Order: sequence, then C-alpha cells, then structure tokens
Amino acid sequence: MLTLRGTSLQSLLLAGWIFLCTGAEYSVEDAEGDLLFLMDSSGSILPYEFTELKEFVVELLKPFTIGPSDVQVSFVHISDDPVVEFPFNKYMSDTALQWALLNMKQKLGDTNTGKAMIHAKDTMFTQKAGARPDVPKVLVWLTDGASSDDISEPIQLLKDLGVTIFIVSTGRGNYIELKAAASEPSERHLYYVDPDDMYVITEELRNEILEIIQAKKLRAMDITASSFRLLWPKLLNSDSDYYLIEYSPLTEPERKSWKTVTGDETSVVLRQLLPETTYEVKLTPINNNNYKKPLMTKVTTLEDESSPQIILISESHPRSFRVSWAPTPSGVAAYEVLYGVLPGGEPRLVNVDSSQNTTIINNLEPNTTYLVTVSAVYHSGRKKALSAKACTQDVNFKVDNLKLTDISPTSVIASWDPARGRVLNYRVRCTRHQRSPSVRTIPAQVQSVLLTDLTPGADNRICVKAVYRNGTGQGLCRTVHTPQRQDSLSLGTESAKSFCTQEDQCW
Repeated sequence: MLTLRGTSLQSLLLAGWIFLCTGAEYSVEDAEGDLLFLMDSSGSILPYEFTELKEFVVELLKPFTIGPSDVQVSFVHISDDPVVEFPFNKYMSDTALQWALLNMKQKLGDTNTGKAMIHAKDTMFTQKAGARPDVPKVLVWLTDGASSDDISEPIQLLKDLGVTIFIVSTGRGNYIELKAAASEPSERHLYYVDPDDMYVITEELRNEILEIIQAKKLRAMDITASSFRLLWPKLLNSDSDYYLIEYSPLTEPERKSWKTVTGDETSVVLRQLLPETTYEVKLTPINNNNYKKPLMTKVTTLEDESSPQIILISESHPRSFRVSWAPTPSGVAAYEVLYGVLPGGEPRLVNVDSSQNTTIINNLEPNTTYLVTVSAVYHSGRKKALSAKACTQDVNFKVDNLKLTDISPTSVIASWDPARGRVLNYRVRCTRHQRSPSVRTIPAQVQSVLLTDLTPGADNRICVKAVYRNGTGQGLCRTVHTPQRQDSLSLGTESAKSFCTQEDQCW
C-alpha cells in the first residue's frame, strides 16, 4: 500500500473524512461527565448494523468537548466476555476519540450483557480506568434487544452507584426487561429505532445526556412525591468547607428547612417533602477564604402515586386467564396491562378503564408462561407498575380411532391413535358384563393394551382417555360382544362399534 511518512493512505483518507464530516454545528463546553458506551458486538449483530452503530456514536459525540476537565468517553464490547476498547483516560481529544471509534472491529461471540455490566461497575467506573469520582456517570447500552444472561442485578448495582442508564435497542427485545433496566422515567431513557434510522434519535438522546452531564448548575433528579436528589458541580476543595442547603415550598417560604453536607459531596437527597409542591432550593458553598455565589433551582414533587400492590391470576384456561389487581387509588387515570411470553416474547397491551380492576386476556398460547405487568397511569402521565407470572392450561384432546382387534371369548386388544398435546399417560377402562369396571394406566408412548378376563358371550365396554397436567381429555368408548367359548368369531361391524361421544356418557 502507498504510504507517506509511515502513515497509510487509508488512514489519511479517514483522517480527512473526520476533519471534513464530523464537525458539529455547535459545541458544548460546559459539560463534565464520564460517558461509557456498552455496545453489542456479538454474532447477533450484522456487520452493517455494527457499522451503523459506530457512526451513530460518532455523530452523537460531535458537540462534546473531550478532555480530563470536560467529557470523558470509554467503550466496552459485549461478547462472550467484555472487551474494553479503551478506558476513560485513553483519548483526550475529539479527533483521537472519533478515530478510535471508527476503527473498532466487531468481536462476535455470545451476548453476555450482564457480565459486561458487572465489568463496567467493578472495573470501568473506577479511578484506575480514568473515571472521576465527582462527575456525573452515564452508561449508554446499544443492543439488538437480546441478552444471553441476567441483567437485572448488574443494572441495579450500576444504578446504586449513581449511573444514569440509557438504552438504544435496534431490535424488538423484551420491552418489559428493557423498560425496567433504563433509568426513570423510561420514556426519556429507552429508545427503539431501526439501524437505518439511527439519526432520528441522535439529537434527542444527546440532549437527554446533556441534561445530566451539563452540571455547572444545581439540578434535581430521581424526583418522587416525597423526595428528590440534588446534584451540583464540585465547588469546594478544603475538608473544612461545607455546603448549606436551604429549601422551602414556594408558596410558604416561612416553612424553610436546611441541611449541611461536607465540601467533598456533590449530591444529597432531600426527603419528607410534600407531594405536588414546588420547592425553592438554594445551595451556598461555605468557604472561609473566598465567596462563592449560591446556586438556586426550583423543583416540583410528583403527585402521590403508588403502583398496584397485588396481582391475582385466576380462571386460567388454555387460551385465556383473568388478571385482577388492588388497590385502585382515586388519582389513577387508566390502567395498562402488558403481557408477553417468557422469555423474550413480544409484549401486547390492553387498556383498562380506571373504574375497573380486572380484565380477561384472550388469544393466548396453551401451556405457556407469561409475564403480566399492570401499570397505574396517572393524570401526570407517569406510571407505577407491578409484575407477576401467569400460566395458561394445556389443551386436553380426545383420543381418536379406537380399535378393538384379536377378539377371543375372554380377551381383546385395544389400540388408538396418539392424542395431541403433552400427554402424561392414558387411562383405559374396561367394564365387563355385570362386573365392576377396572382401570389401567398406560404410558404416553404406548397406544395399545391387551385386556383379559372378559365375559364370554356378553357385551364388554372399553373406554380410553388421555391424561394431561391439568386434567383429562374426552373419552372414546367402544363395545365388543365376545363370542361363546365354542364359537369362532370373525369380527364384523356389529361386533365392535362406537356408540357415544359425550364425556359424561363415556366416562
């Protein structure tokens, strides 16, 4: 390949492409945070999708100023094992970062996302990997929606560490699982998009990230009806410095409360607040040497919202079940019942009026486990949810084509076609003339049995039914008239005949 001063022509062309094509229309210079990209690099991602995802990340990061005092970026591939492309302190300029991103290679392998998230918590968000303890932490998970291992516990550990989690899914995936994994509110942190249309969400996702890392101001997150978390940039250095936090309802300034935290803190949770109330908050850095201007903001708590506390699954049938829940708070605008096959089935939604607390889910698959999530939708648009598992019953089928052959005065062979569904076994009932009936259990893989000790020269009734996990199927019966011992029998249409089809008549 033609080279110039040790640099390949391909690299020069790529550098020129970065220079010409990656300049942002605007730049962000007042953001500070550690941004980790966790991207599916497994074999479930097509090569062209991997390229689209790389270019999406480059476009997303265009306006950010990259550096040790601004935004730092790290990248981890999801595969059999997590593969670190680069830590936070590797690239300290926009051009170098874009170069590294565009030169990444797909790793293939399995999609062990949970393992990669544990690695992110234990290894990436550490000082050794270049992460900073006093800046906002953001994780962007790029996925096709599927994971081979559990992610629920690693996700919660990351959230407990203070990491805000965004999810971009290019596949259908398990909506319930992804919704639970994304930071709240999920409608601002979870995105579904086709790989060819990534540009549609670029600006919106970038703005949401900026809301978190543009932290040169006092801001609130994790807002509930009775609490919220305050975050601010690091303004003090000395161990003797501290912050004074004053807050009161906007309409009742005389009800002021205050709190102090040490100078090395950059966040605090204010609790025991009133619901649906706007608070005026002032944070004053207290330093004996220099005056620092207070930071102020206003925060409105949410209405007092609660999720259903109990979900009851009843009236389970092969194609339906009933879902009921309690309690039913007066402030609920409507209920949403989301259900999907476990694991990974596409969810379906049923809307229920706020006056109701029960609904029947139809058109289900027999003998299948579903995850059911009931969400209370409040007038504010926020949702509170509770989930439960539900199982449909198996379908119980009738035995077909019962035949009676090799008839002698005292015996007969009964045979039948296999019943459909997941048969546990068959029950064969033989009612001999003027004698009590006997029942035999036959393994599911066997469809014939020799019945003996019949009454010669009399009617003997034989019935077969399939046994399932949730009961028995409809029985099929036939009657055989055995010959006298001295007679020779050639079985004809009158010797063995079907005479009933109703279960209550046929055992």
